[in-house]
Amino acid sequence: MPSSDAFSSDYLTARSRFREAAKVLGWSIESIPLGGAGPNGETLTLDAACSPRTSSGPVLILSSGLHGIEGFFGSAVQVALLEHWADFGPPPVGCLLLHALNPYGFAWRRRFDENNVDPNRNFLLAGQPYEGAPPGYSRLDPLLNPQRPPSRWEPFLCQALWAIVRQGMPALRQTIAGGQFAFPQGLFYGGGEPTALHGLLREHLSRWLRDATRVMHLDFHTGLGRRDAWKLLVDYPLDDADRRCLTDVFGADAFSESAASGIAYEARGGLGAWCVAQGLAPEYRYLCAEFGTYGPLAVLAGLRAENQAHHFGQPGSASTERVKRRLAELFCPADPAWRARVLEQSQLLVDQAIAGLQ
Repeated sequence: MPSSDAFSSDYLTARSRFREAAKVLGWSIESIPLGGAGPNGETLTLDAACSPRTSSGPVLILSSGLHGIEGFFGSAVQVALLEHWADFGPPPVGCLLLHALNPYGFAWRRRFDENNVDPNRNFLLAGQPYEGAPPGYSRLDPLLNPQRPPSRWEPFLCQALWAIVRQGMPALRQTIAGGQFAFPQGLFYGGGEPTALHGLLREHLSRWLRDATRVMHLDFHTGLGRRDAWKLLVDYPLDDADRRCLTDVFGADAFSESAASGIAYEARGGLGAWCVAQGLAPEYRYLCAEFGTYGPLAVLAGLRAENQAHHFGQPGSASTERVKRRLAELFCPADPAWRARVLEQSQLLVDQAIAGLQ
């Protein structure tokens, strides 16, 4: 069973532990600069660890930190698994572990990247324009994205509850979190063009997956759903073969197309749909492994406050540090029981994925 000691206190520690754990296994490690500099001037990188592969075959991808601050959880999963495999033997399938897809957000404790882009709204498919916003987002903009520093006393929760009464939670969730391309300083901004991460994966992913026959991709996230629950979310259409495969591997109740799950929404520009559309392997199945932490209003309030601090607050001030600590707690609770439980659940999912690839 993985150890909850796998959690790190900051990006640099997490990166170092990931690289060291992969090195112990003898895996190749590639570090690609991405996202500029960290809080201490350090170079930020996406780190890819590849297990030895001499022929074609199935490949397991485990990725973390697409949403920056969620990397505290995803990195811990990767480190715990690497340490477990060092003790008990590596998986009998090819492995590609992508650490910190959004290293800027991880290092600076943000969900978004250095340009305030939500990377999981930026992977639009060919022909889809980087423009527009869901109906109703502009009306909510003053509530979601106030142009002032955060304060301890905010009427946000009362205003959000009133919006839920008027619109209903599913409709409001879709409006807010589905992805928007019109408010560059706003929450869930998808960008005006493909990000550097988008280009990096387009350039390198096919090389990392050379000759892969089947790919199972688990992308680790937190912040949606009940605290004691997890769900595998799919953001692309499943055919009958996909459903049979995922049912056989994880069980019929374990996965859901995002909006049908009851905890998520239809998002534009998701990584999963883009990966599947690239034709990187004859079979490529992506799953967002989503683990619950706190309630949706608490999470949204935390994102809102951090976004205010980022754009209008003083870097390094007590107020900014307070909201960043709060955001880290919202996406990676310090509770030892939660941490032990999610690592155990993650290992089970990975073991199921490995068995399904054999």
